[in-house]
Formats: sequence, C-alpha cells, structure tokens
Amino acid sequence: MSQKNYILTIAGLDPSSGAGITSDIKTFEAHNLYGLSVCTAVTVQNDIEFTDCIWIKKKVILSQVKQLFRRFSIPVVKIGIIQSWKTLLEVILTLKKMNPNIKIVLDPILKASTGFTFHTLKDLETFEKVLQNCNFITPNYDEIKALFPDKSIEQTIEFIAERTNVYLKGGHRTDKKGWDEVYCSKIVKLNIPPITTNPIFEKHGSGCVLSSALAANLLKELPLEDACRNTKFYTEQFLSSNESLLGTHNYQNE
Repeated sequence: MSQKNYILTIAGLDPSSGAGITSDIKTFEAHNLYGLSVCTAVTVQNDIEFTDCIWIKKKVILSQVKQLFRRFSIPVVKIGIIQSWKTLLEVILTLKKMNPNIKIVLDPILKASTGFTFHTLKDLETFEKVLQNCNFITPNYDEIKALFPDKSIEQTIEFIAERTNVYLKGGHRTDKKGWDEVYCSKIVKLNIPPITTNPIFEKHGSGCVLSSALAANLLKELPLEDACRNTKFYTEQFLSSNESLLGTHNYQNE
C-alpha cells in the first residue's frame, strides 16, 4: 500500500456507526483509502437518541496520534468532536509538528443531530488559531449561527473565510435548501447546487460523511472545485441510499 493511501480521522465513537470515526472510516474506504482513527469520545447513543458523552483525556488522544505517526505517513486528517477548543488547538499543533504539510479538515460539531449540545465558543483567540491552522472548516447553517449569535451569517462567514477555507453545508438552509457554498482564497465563492436527481432523505451523521469525503478528495490532490463537487455528489449518494436514518456507502472503483 502506498503512503498516500493513509488518511486519519480524529473523532468520537458512535455505537450506531452513523456518525463519528466508524462513519469516517467507511467513507474513506469508499474512496479507496485506508482509514486510521483516533478516538476523542465515547458516546452513548443510537441514530435517534443521545444520552451521554464520555470524553477521552487529552493525553490519551495525543498519545494515539503520536503512535500512528511513528508508523504511518499521513497527509490528510479530518477532525470531529473534541472536548474543548483548547484541546482541539493542541491536537492540531501536534499534527503540524508530526507533519508540517498535513491538510486538516475540521467539522465543528457543536450539537449532535439527536439534540445533544457539546460546547459553545467562548475563547475567541483560541478559535482564531484553530482556524488559521486548518485547511477547511465544514459548518452547517445552524452551526454558523451558533458560533456567533450576535453576528449575521454573512458576518460570521466573512470572519472565518479570512482565516481558512469554508465549506458551508446547505442542508439546514431555509432558502435554497441543499445548496452548499464554498469560500476559498478569502474572495472566491463557489455555489454548489444539489447534483443528483434522486430523492434526498435525512441521515444521521451526514455532516461527518461530507467532511470525511472532503478530506478524501483533498488527499487525491484534485483541483479545489472538483474536490468540493465530488464531495457534494458523494454525500448526496449517501443521503439517497435508503429511507432510514442510517445511510449506506457507495464504494467507488478506480
């Protein structure tokens, strides 16, 4: 297996496998990549109910990361839930030390689809450093509004886009539902409308799938627009896979 085939997810463990590290691994494998994983939390949930989150200690998270880098060359990582922004920043800076050229996709999960709230933004300085050390952040509209409740969506997007690339998921939009927007190089805006003609169904963990699909496409070193459109298409295939809350993955042949 070539070194470029390795990709890492740092996220929580969802027993239903709809979200978190197991969902990310399935997405990576569907893109013909070998997924490595670091667990940041063990959740007590299924696809419709979330009752508890047991956080993994920072020391254990960092030890997992360092151990993997001793063995594997990892060019891209997707990050999901982590207990605090400060811990997240330390994880990101550790990744940068292990591989200064690593690409980082952050899925800022503030609230689970089942309703459980993880944390809110209180430390602006740390948040800015997190953004500046990521290649992409993939919020949805609810998360954008929750980050800065006193700002408009446009103001929040501008604040983030000045520091990193933004893939804004459109599933929670009230207008143009399903239209995604990508802000890159601070000034370039890419509108991505729904791509497939298949019916779209709600899915537990769809945000995890999109962010890990984006990480997979960035690893393939595609032009940014192609990577984002491929990500959108893959996510829509997942959303169209069945009518239940737990989607299935379409394994690609290369």
